[in-house]
Amino acid sequence: MRLVSSAENSSLKWREQYRYIEDIHDGRGYTAGIIGFCSGTGDMLELVRRYTRAHRRNPLARFLPALRRVNGTDSHRGLGRKFVAAWRRAAKRRGFRHAQDAERDRVYFRPAVALAKADGLGALGQFAYYDAAVVHGFDGMRGVRERALARAATPARGGDQPAYLEAFLDERVVEMRKEAAHEDVTRIETAQRRFLREGNLDLDLPLRWAVYGDSYAILR
Repeated sequence: MRLVSSAENSSLKWREQYRYIEDIHDGRGYTAGIIGFCSGTGDMLELVRRYTRAHRRNPLARFLPALRRVNGTDSHRGLGRKFVAAWRRAAKRRGFRHAQDAERDRVYFRPAVALAKADGLGALGQFAYYDAAVVHGFDGMRGVRERALARAATPARGGDQPAYLEAFLDERVVEMRKEAAHEDVTRIETAQRRFLREGNLDLDLPLRWAVYGDSYAILR
């Protein structure tokens, strides 16, 4: 989560990101929370829907109709500053923080890591799959993987792990550059590929990397 947060929030303090919300003008409407749930891509709607099932009286419940309407667009219609304030109020509640954790794990972390393990990848490969799922969705990550498989075999298929990961990261760069908002690919080139070329397939500490020109370290 600290690695992802360095790219998503320019901070290693990922637990401070539950309340984060803004429009970063990438065509996905509002981006919010610990892994960037978006009002335009459906995962924010699903998060608020699931949270409301468990906690019917919450600040976000009244925005469900608006979230349904703006899904698939970059619109703020029916949301706006009141929704932003409601998100930040909700983030003070343990139940909403837990809901963000649970949705992150259900939609992104668990499926990405399970697929990486099935491909015979270590911690770096598992992180690479997870980070790709966070940015492109799980289906988008699988598309990157399919293109990488056309160039190199996974360890589970008898391939060399570094060679496969080089191919995966190459295809990830291609995917990132399809959108103007993702033209900066330092989360790959000066983070994930740096670990790969250091031979750190297990993400052993200490870790040092850079994203958007800012340097980070996890020492222990």
